[in-house]
Parts: sequence; structure tokens; C-alpha cells
Amino acid sequence: MSDQPNAIAPRHEIAPIAAPFGAIAADLGRDGFAFSPALAMRDLLGAGALADWQGFADSWGDLGIDRYMADGGRYRRRRFAVFAADTGGWQRKAHQPHYQSRDYNPLNGGIARWFDPITEATAAHPAFVAILDAARTIFDALAHRPDWHVEVHQFRIEAGADAPGQPSPEGMHRDGVDYVLVLLVGRHNVASGVTSIHAGDRSERGRFTLTEPLDAAWVDDWRVLHGVTPIVAVDARAPAHRDVLVVTFRRA
Repeated sequence: MSDQPNAIAPRHEIAPIAAPFGAIAADLGRDGFAFSPALAMRDLLGAGALADWQGFADSWGDLGIDRYMADGGRYRRRRFAVFAADTGGWQRKAHQPHYQSRDYNPLNGGIARWFDPITEATAAHPAFVAILDAARTIFDALAHRPDWHVEVHQFRIEAGADAPGQPSPEGMHRDGVDYVLVLLVGRHNVASGVTSIHAGDRSERGRFTLTEPLDAAWVDDWRVLHGVTPIVAVDARAPAHRDVLVVTFRRA
């Protein structure tokens, strides 16, 4: 991929799509990122898909420890899956490792990282399907409907009594893809976790915190960097965590 530009500028003419998808695509096309509050995401995904939201969110309670953390941390749990999207629809690919070059992830990159797969029940859940479909609708409008390689991560970041949790241990970064969706599933007993968006020259372009389930950040990974500040436990005597679904789209 090319170097990150030093300023935000529109890259694509946006194909016409219906509201509320169009508003997100317009913000993303203009600024390189968009923030969608939970209320807007509920409209986007539909009541039917979210009828069993709690059942979907509960699947974050069954994530394995990420044992590839080069900083020695044991604060991150995750599951992972890979999909192909083309004119024929969606297809789940055979389970495979997650790989990022050290150019994009200087902390944990450069190796094939095998994580437990997202379960079939979670991947078939109406909320999961609706999230992927919504993301594809928006990213198709920006990229004019290419075929996609899609990676999906369930993350739980835990904060301990004397140790913060690190949602972005690699610091301000790009993921090495085209587009990224970060959707909050839940927060329990944590403070901070502020998302910031920066241009290639590291100047800040936006700052917000995902606080309500379904709050979402949309990122054009070619144009901006993103990162999240550490989370800390509010009550050090109780469990504390931040759960997100991260979906990345790369042209196939």
C-alpha cells in the first residue's frame, strides 16, 4: 500500500444509496471516518436483526486469550473468521491465520497468528449477518462494488486492578486494509477507551468514545490512522472489560 497522505481528501465518488446508509458513506467519503451513535446503528441494522442482541453479545464470554502479545500482556481475548464477498453473496473461507506485516503492526506483526474461530452459531446470528451486510452496503458505495476479502474479529479487552487494558497496544496505526468498522458490543466497569483519528502527519482529525452498545466507528484505512486509549477499571475489585466487533474489508 502507498504511504499515508498528509491531509484528508475525498478519494471516491459515492454511489447513491438509501438513508441511513448514505449519511455514513458521505461522512466517510468526505472525512475519511465516521462515528455512528447507537440509535443510528439500530435504524441501520433493523429491529429484527437485533431482537436477540443479548444472545449475540453473550458470545463474547467465550473468547480465548490472545497468546501472541509481544508485550507479554494477557488482557486481550479474541475469536476470528474470514469471509469472501462477491456478486454471489457471502462465503465463509476455511479457517486461517491472521497476518499483518510489521509495517502496520510493529508490536505483533510479521507472524501468522492462529486464533480460535468465530463459532458457527455466532456467524449465523441475525445481528452478525446484518452488521456485515450493512458494512458491505456502505463500502460498496465508496469502492463501486468490488469483490472483498473480509476479516472479522471478536475482541474483549480486560482491565485489571493494577493494569489497564490496551485496545490498541501497537499505538496509532493503520490495519493494512481498505475499510474498517469497529462496533461496540458492550463495556463493563471501565473508563476511558477514547478513539482518536489522525491524518498521515499525525494531526488529529476526530475524537470520540464508544460508550453505548452499537456505537460504531467507520474508517477509511488508506486515508487515516486510528487508535484507542487504554481502559481502566472503575471498581478495581470487579471484572472490567470492553467488547468490540472489528470488521475489515480489503479488495480481493
